[in-house]
Amino acid sequence: MTSTISDSTNSPMDQNQRAKMSSRSVNLALIANTLLALLKTSVGIYSHSSALLADGINSTSDVVYNAAVAVFIRASRKPADEDHPYGHSQFESIGALVIAAFITTAAFTIFWNSVQTMFDYLSGGEVTAVNPIAVYVAFFTILLKATLYFFTKKVGQKTNNPTVIALALDHRNDILSATTVVIGTVASRLGYAWADPLAGAIVAVFFLMSGIEILRDSTDILMDTVPGQTLEKEIRASLEGVPGLEGIEQIQAHRFGQYLVVNITVFVSGDITVREGNVIADEVERRLMDDNLYVQAVHVHYHPKPNS
Repeated sequence: MTSTISDSTNSPMDQNQRAKMSSRSVNLALIANTLLALLKTSVGIYSHSSALLADGINSTSDVVYNAAVAVFIRASRKPADEDHPYGHSQFESIGALVIAAFITTAAFTIFWNSVQTMFDYLSGGEVTAVNPIAVYVAFFTILLKATLYFFTKKVGQKTNNPTVIALALDHRNDILSATTVVIGTVASRLGYAWADPLAGAIVAVFFLMSGIEILRDSTDILMDTVPGQTLEKEIRASLEGVPGLEGIEQIQAHRFGQYLVVNITVFVSGDITVREGNVIADEVERRLMDDNLYVQAVHVHYHPKPNS
């Protein structure tokens, strides 16, 4: 026999609250990155800082993907329908993929620009001294992005939204890149002209590494990757002591965005009635829904325990 309970509201917070927090994170990032793109690009050109200009190019790409991500976040809030019985939360993972794609593209662009500048310097070309104003802009970036990073990371942990988590990693990248700009600019002012383009190349490596990390995590969700043995241990621990439960034969789960749908086959005594079997199945479902915050639905199949 099979018994099913579904409760889409079984999550760490109300769905509307979760959506508002996610949207707020994306909107703040969009505003901040628009400001930084204008500031870093213009000052990077004025101060002759390859690293700051590279960082400004990255912020410009941030603006584009922030706008795209805002669309995906809004789409993920659409309620369930006949074609999407578990909602549209997969759009969040698609949004994370968009972030990974932009970060990776920016990484290659910045790296190429920095290497080209470095090659010109090593070939005997003149390198204009970097204006110290670039340092002040980089310090401002560090302060702003540090604030956004801690705020967005906290929201990502509360909502378990892959797009917001990816956004927090991008803020962290900007902190690292701005710090590298400071180091490269100071070194350039001390007479090491090659330090600034080298800083730009290092920034690109940081971006590429985080882009790959986001790509891997979001792809795992879209490929229905589940926490395997860890999830099974949690489920077995939750079901210990369920009256009438004779054993667990099989546990399977698949993802819908950040949520899991669990399919479980259990053993019951062959001497009980169907109604009594349903009572046991209902208790199995209740415990799994109560103990696992991101389980959206549970499907229980039960049959008599085979004779030893």
